[in-house]
Amino acid sequence: MLHPSEISRVTENILARLDLVNSARERALAETRQLTRLSANAIRAVHRGDFALADELLSEARRIKEQLTADLADYPAIYWSGYVQDAHKEFAEASLTRAIIGGDPLPGPETLQVDDAVYLNALGEAAGELRRHVLDAMRHGQLERAEAMLDVMDEIYGVLVQVDYPDAVTNALRRTTDMVRGVLERTRGDLTLAVEHQKLSEALARARNLLPEGR
Repeated sequence: MLHPSEISRVTENILARLDLVNSARERALAETRQLTRLSANAIRAVHRGDFALADELLSEARRIKEQLTADLADYPAIYWSGYVQDAHKEFAEASLTRAIIGGDPLPGPETLQVDDAVYLNALGEAAGELRRHVLDAMRHGQLERAEAMLDVMDEIYGVLVQVDYPDAVTNALRRTTDMVRGVLERTRGDLTLAVEHQKLSEALARARNLLPEGR
């Protein structure tokens, strides 16, 4: 007959392991919040043109991410959970946005140490940040810069739309791709209007210059 003490021994071991898992989860929650905050602040710094601050924030974010990975080495279920991978995506998005707007080489998933599906979704999210950069360039009359960034957005969409795998493999990349398509279409429309407005303004200026003095 099974002795009651045997049940207690087994369940005590289970509870001890669950306590370790819960502690790892709590640490991961705190670290992912830090990672997400640093990544968001880095993107804001990029849009302000403060690349030095963005790099500083991304360096700290990378350190937090590496610590997160080390802390979860024995807890793969937590590492692959949604909130951890979402934090990885935020870090990758900030890194990609920094590289594209700053004119630097694009880091790959190996460099950023993120999963391929996370990387592709982050690339799509970065396209959304590029819309903001395009609009800022338009407001400053930098239409060539805006057109160059629109071309990058178009290229990103062209890559993402070719990825044809189940959502379980790509972390619902189709949803991100649909978002990029909508953002791309709106941005192209906004830029087209800005270019036409500039052409009209230049034509009116030329016409005024052709008028006789005193007219």
